Amino acid sequence: MTQQGVRWTADQVLALAPDAASRKAGSKLGAAGPWSEAGSSDEGTVWGLCKGSGSKPYQTVIDLADASGPAYKCSCPSRKFPCKHALGLLLLWAGGDGAVPDGQAPDWAEQWLAGRRQRAQEKRAAGPAGSAAAADPEAARRRAERRALRVTAGATELEQRLADLLRGGLAGAEQAGYGLWEETAARMVDAQAPGLAARVRELGAIPASGPGWPVRLLEECALVHLLDQGWLGRERLPDELAETVRSRIGLPSSADGPPLRDRWLVLAQYDTADVKLTTRRIWLHGADSGRTALLLSYGAAGRAPELSLPVGLALDAEVAAYGGAGQVRAVLGDQFAPPAPTAVRPPGVATAQAAARYGEALRHDPWLDSVPVTLDRVVPVPDGDGWQLADADADSALPLTAAARSRPGLWRLVALSGGAPVTVFGECGHRGFTPLTAWAEGTGEAVRLW
Repeated sequence: MTQQGVRWTADQVLALAPDAASRKAGSKLGAAGPWSEAGSSDEGTVWGLCKGSGSKPYQTVIDLADASGPAYKCSCPSRKFPCKHALGLLLLWAGGDGAVPDGQAPDWAEQWLAGRRQRAQEKRAAGPAGSAAAADPEAARRRAERRALRVTAGATELEQRLADLLRGGLAGAEQAGYGLWEETAARMVDAQAPGLAARVRELGAIPASGPGWPVRLLEECALVHLLDQGWLGRERLPDELAETVRSRIGLPSSADGPPLRDRWLVLAQYDTADVKLTTRRIWLHGADSGRTALLLSYGAAGRAPELSLPVGLALDAEVAAYGGAGQVRAVLGDQFAPPAPTAVRPPGVATAQAAARYGEALRHDPWLDSVPVTLDRVVPVPDGDGWQLADADADSALPLTAAARSRPGLWRLVALSGGAPVTVFGECGHRGFTPLTAWAEGTGEAVRLW
């Protein structure tokens, strides 16, 4: 893992926490007091025994060399990954004060590691060819055709409902309430078009949502109409744009692009959640290729997604891209070394260039909410009731999104800047800029803002 002298920072460890409560609890366990028999190895393994409320201490082991990011095993009953004991042990290890010395992993840790690595080896040996050979191509083609017919029926029905809405006037949307939208979304689920269903639910949240809601509703209806028409006329679209439409509709796709090996800097990681699903987004930057990639991971029923990478570190790994015009989503492949500190930083642009980059991306994907952008030498400044990032060397700025203004990360950014220019990575879209990670000038450590 590491040349054992290379340690993570406490912020990089706490960035792995699934929620604020875990960060707080893990921080309390980041001292030597509750730990015994702690150790680490050059292969990227950290282990230890943590005193709990029972008679037996909790056995905690972490594999930092796992191909999909750090992997954790703890005998505690927590369903969070990582649990507070794993976070505490990593914080103790990151301190580098000798509390987690080099050594040989105990049998209970070795057994878990051996099992994990054997399963990974068997999976690689099977490869994708095994599952492809077992599938029936003709049956798969028939299933795809049946689903396409259902989606077409759903898109046609949705077009009629949008036409009825506009014919009756947008004021009727406020009077109808959310039930009508939910019923329409359920119809799209029946049509096997989850992307359309999600957009219909978003439409239902707009009426009576504040000043200007009719304009916002009309804009979003236009985008749904455009997606419907894109699906209904997909045979006439360029291949990449047709693939983008299929993806936006919600049809499954695969990362069939050639794997790209690079030193990938972990730019940001954050979760969004609803009652059914937690979605984790991880942004990567290729040091050699200059590519930006987005990894998505999911956790059901309130569970945190398993894929977790420490912000600010880099990993030597392969990444394969999904198809589609302007697509940045990718899947993490083989990892050749565990995450390690790096001096690599993504090149930054001015705020005007960031806005232009989003505009260019809309040509390839009209439904795109935002694009990943690194801003160079910007200063957070108040702007009436909001905030903006202003260029230190030019007369232009980008407003922060309402979501960014409501998070504690804004004040971390303001404190990091102190009125001086900083480098900020985030997402730039039609609602403004959402900062995710920042670096002060002259320092190498990434500060996570979300």
